[in-house]
Amino acid sequence: MIRFKNVSKTYPPDVIGLQNVNVHIRPGEFVSIVGQSGTGKTTFAKMLIAEERPSKGQIVVGGWDISAIKPSEVPLLRRQIGVVFQDFKLLPRKTVYENVAFALEVCGASAKKITSVVPQALKIVGLTGKADRYPRQMSGGEQQRVVIARSLIHRPKIIVADEPTGNLDSLNTREIIDLLKKINEFGTTVVLVTHNRDVVNELRRRVITIDRGMIVSDQEEGRYLL
Repeated sequence: MIRFKNVSKTYPPDVIGLQNVNVHIRPGEFVSIVGQSGTGKTTFAKMLIAEERPSKGQIVVGGWDISAIKPSEVPLLRRQIGVVFQDFKLLPRKTVYENVAFALEVCGASAKKITSVVPQALKIVGLTGKADRYPRQMSGGEQQRVVIARSLIHRPKIIVADEPTGNLDSLNTREIIDLLKKINEFGTTVVLVTHNRDVVNELRRRVITIDRGMIVSDQEEGRYLL
């Protein structure tokens, strides 16, 4: 599903983002990428969605080499990989329904498809009765659910969640993680990038630890020990 082969990333003048990273993430896995701030875990996530390109090495997603992906192909990749950010990135003047629908509208989806798919996505994240609300009328946890609904709109095979609970309290954090686990149970591969030790240790799933741009640990049912 996802392979990083001898991947390195260097930022000018000589800052190391990643160094000789080799990773294989299998279809349907739930994997946590952990490490302290500045260790390379966000660089890992950005390269997975082609927001950053490797300085050397190869990245393969679903048999597709995205190491040198063309700019015109990035939107196609992003439809296969749903992305959940820490800071929500919702459109404040659009309702919940409109925020989720917008991801289809920009791809030229028909009105029929939008009216069919959007309610399904909102149902999955438990927001069926809040489609007409605006982001400012919702809690942080609810806003993150909208983001997750939007990430599901193209029925991606992979979800990349970069610090999805960074701005949430412990109760909302648990609810968002439970939702990601539910999505994973549907067969979607989930890559969770986080520094939250409690979340990782409660999950008891595979944990890949990055330190100074290198993988220092890769454990099935692992723990965040750094």
